[in-house]
Amino acid sequence: MLFNSFEFLIFFPVVFLLYWCVFQKHLKAQNAFILVASYVFYGWWDWRFLGLIAFSSLVDYWIGLKLGQEEDDFKRKVYLGISLGVNLGLLGFFKYFNFFIDSTIQAINALGFQANEYSLQLILPVGISFYTFQTMSYTIDIYRKQMVPTKDPVAFFAYVSFFPQLVAGPIERASNLLPQFFKQRVFDYTKAMDGMRQILWGFFMKLVIADNCAVFVDQAFKNPESQPGINLLIGAIFFSFQIYGDFGGYSNIAIGTGKLLGFDLMRNFAYPYFSRDIAEFWRRWHISLSTWFRDYVYIPLGGSKVSRGLAIRNIFIIFLVSGFWHGANWTFIVWGGLNAIYFLPLYLSNKNRINTDLVAENSMLPSIKEFSQILTTFLLTTLTWVFFRSPDVGFALVYLKGLPIDLFQFPKMNERVFLVLFLIILFVLLEWKGRKYEFAIQKIAFSKHRLLRYGLYYSITMMIFLFARRGQEFIYFQF
Repeated sequence: MLFNSFEFLIFFPVVFLLYWCVFQKHLKAQNAFILVASYVFYGWWDWRFLGLIAFSSLVDYWIGLKLGQEEDDFKRKVYLGISLGVNLGLLGFFKYFNFFIDSTIQAINALGFQANEYSLQLILPVGISFYTFQTMSYTIDIYRKQMVPTKDPVAFFAYVSFFPQLVAGPIERASNLLPQFFKQRVFDYTKAMDGMRQILWGFFMKLVIADNCAVFVDQAFKNPESQPGINLLIGAIFFSFQIYGDFGGYSNIAIGTGKLLGFDLMRNFAYPYFSRDIAEFWRRWHISLSTWFRDYVYIPLGGSKVSRGLAIRNIFIIFLVSGFWHGANWTFIVWGGLNAIYFLPLYLSNKNRINTDLVAENSMLPSIKEFSQILTTFLLTTLTWVFFRSPDVGFALVYLKGLPIDLFQFPKMNERVFLVLFLIILFVLLEWKGRKYEFAIQKIAFSKHRLLRYGLYYSITMMIFLFARRGQEFIYFQF
């Protein structure tokens, strides 16, 4: 079920009313209702996926109990190994089986031998990369004795399948979300209104910004060798805003929906395109994933508290694994490798932690230095997005090679491109104005001018109705 679908417009109001009007006084009944609603939401794509998420939940619920009871270090490692093996095994089979087979066949053929093509017609379960990491955080934290296992299967299954963030994040830690299923939730009008504003902003990001950028992105990436460089540049820049509007929009809708149900989900984006270097960008982009890899991969490898050579190794591992997480394609690995290369000079010069404050915190505009840093970081990031968007590495290289050709001529696109450009500029200005807050229009709630508040709500709503394009899935559903 898509957030931007007619089905969800019926589904969520029904869930909201039943949740608060029928089940409010009974916590366990609320949790059971969330579980049922989440399985309906997830099974809307394909009911066969339900067996997979239920199996993954059951395994980690059982492993959690065993880890909580066992004191022997060797047996604890065995139980943890079972959890990681099952979760990564399922993820690897459904997401990467054909990739490894195809890569092996290509390598054999490159050596001069003949290998027959072979692949399975596998359907990638929606959201498997997200809920797999979510369940693994639970067993790893219990293994580390950083949390105790739950004995309530309904609460645990509801945590794994919580529908607002199930299929595209944020990737919630058990230590943050699971305890909220054991606290009595009371309807909070202020929190609910904040959630509604965040949902509205999320829909604006997705339906107005991302989906309208997609038209010209598809055009630019359709046949890059026959297009002038200016078209390719516009396509690459628009894709930067498409993927941010698409994924950031989903996260805002998810977090806002969680607020309406009394839950606090972790922030996933913090105005990443206002970053002054690539290290700051990764502290602001897909925060739930980058912090997951930091805590469960980078730090266990030794992080930066090892020799310089091992630290460089760890940096490349974390970025390459992050790229591979996104999909079974060499383009994502190249994308991760480029980000590692961008990050390395900052690490070697000890400048990867210098931009931890808010850009232009005490001024209306950034300084010339800050603006140039933001622009440089955005352009470098945009170049990596070309690999992310391309079907293969060769295609991406053709696209990048064509960028300098006829770069300064008038774009060969219809006039609507200027409307989309205007919408992007408006979007950037609103984000800049609200950069001190969780999401761009959160600040408007504190305005004393009712006309200003409702005028903005009305304007955003009208733009959604005027510019929304139907049937556009969220990009991160494929991951």
